[in-house]
Amino acid sequence: MCLGGSLTITGDDGRPKVIRVRRAHLEEDTGKSKHMNQNGVTYSLLDYNRSGMPLLEIVTEADLNSAQEAYDYLTKLRTILRYIGASSGDMEKGAMRCEANVSVRTLLQAAQGEYGVKVEIKNLNSFSAVRGAVEYEVKRHIETIERGGTLQQVTLGWNEAEGRTFVQRSKESAHDYRYFPEPDLPPLRITRELVEQLRATLPELPDAKKARFMADFGLTDYDANVLTAELDAAAFFEAVAQGRDGKMAANWVINELFGRLKKEGHDITESPVSATQLGGVIDLIAAGTISGKMAKDLFEIVWTEGGDPARIAEDRGMKQGTDTGAIEKAVDEIIAANPEQVEKAKANPKLAGWFTGQVIKATGGKALPRTSGRTRIVVMQGITNQAGGNFAVLTQGFPQLVRLTPDVVHADDSRSFGERVPVIGQVRMVNETPLIPDFEQLEGMIAEETRA
Repeated sequence: MCLGGSLTITGDDGRPKVIRVRRAHLEEDTGKSKHMNQNGVTYSLLDYNRSGMPLLEIVTEADLNSAQEAYDYLTKLRTILRYIGASSGDMEKGAMRCEANVSVRTLLQAAQGEYGVKVEIKNLNSFSAVRGAVEYEVKRHIETIERGGTLQQVTLGWNEAEGRTFVQRSKESAHDYRYFPEPDLPPLRITRELVEQLRATLPELPDAKKARFMADFGLTDYDANVLTAELDAAAFFEAVAQGRDGKMAANWVINELFGRLKKEGHDITESPVSATQLGGVIDLIAAGTISGKMAKDLFEIVWTEGGDPARIAEDRGMKQGTDTGAIEKAVDEIIAANPEQVEKAKANPKLAGWFTGQVIKATGGKALPRTSGRTRIVVMQGITNQAGGNFAVLTQGFPQLVRLTPDVVHADDSRSFGERVPVIGQVRMVNETPLIPDFEQLEGMIAEETRA
């Protein structure tokens, strides 16, 4: 028996919540009851095939306040067990199961430190079953209390098809279970040295991996959670993201790859697209060789046929046009052929997007003058009015908010910038060295150019 410990989840209020572990102890499986009903006759069968199998039972304190918190606790526990290789955590196959204790208390009971009548729901074999059963019992308890009824301490089963619990037997008290030590097993005392030795052999756990992904790749909390939920998925993403834009890699892994895998009923280990292949698609986008739409078409080809993305793009003529002259010619022809649309766009600049569509259509979807890889346009509101209002700048990658702390950002004086360079300075952030722009100076330079 082990005592103490905890596991942190995100609570219903969105803040970290510590779920205390009362104990973890080993049990011995005695068998499995199977309750049958045929032609109105009910009876039970006993399956002894699992008899003698050791079971580790982890008991929490009464810290879980909702079905969602119970769900989140179990999923995180399973993730940890998978990370350390202790269990597959496959509830449907019996590698993990849950027995939920549920009670509801009044405000008066809470103020007095008391709990309501407790029921136990046995052998829940899926996370959805846990959430459904707990939600059902909470609602039933509340309705019973509100109408002045009496709750009984019972052991319940869960009918998944009907979405309700049913009584299996009256609930024994803790004393009736007759816990007693195994007389043939001497006490095993674990030294602190052994604990630290074992701790040193542990792999990177989910929370540590999540924090590293957010720091190294600039991921949001949501993206990092999704990517670290499964060890194989985390390893796949990290292979894709190495040396590439982390946010772009995350978008492709989560949205395109995971979305397609879910649709096909596969997990990451069955993906027909390897990390190398997906990284190749992203490289072509970053280099400006293909557009986002082309990339999705290319992904589909790689998914169904396999192959090297760069070779496929070359052989099938999927590369974007980067000939500025050709694109300008197409623009001139479209403007000349659509004078009425030109006048409308002059009156309402929002209609100018029509011309973009026509240019793309005229060039077979390949019009994109390449300035540099991963180029984006950011429209900014002027802060000094020197530039006469709004102005636009080219950026590398997708603009995004990143939470910065003194631990990850440091001043970097390895480069100097001249007076005419609109840069305040350079910083070092993990494996990148971003520049801090001087937008006030940039506006002044734009104003000079426009006046000239």
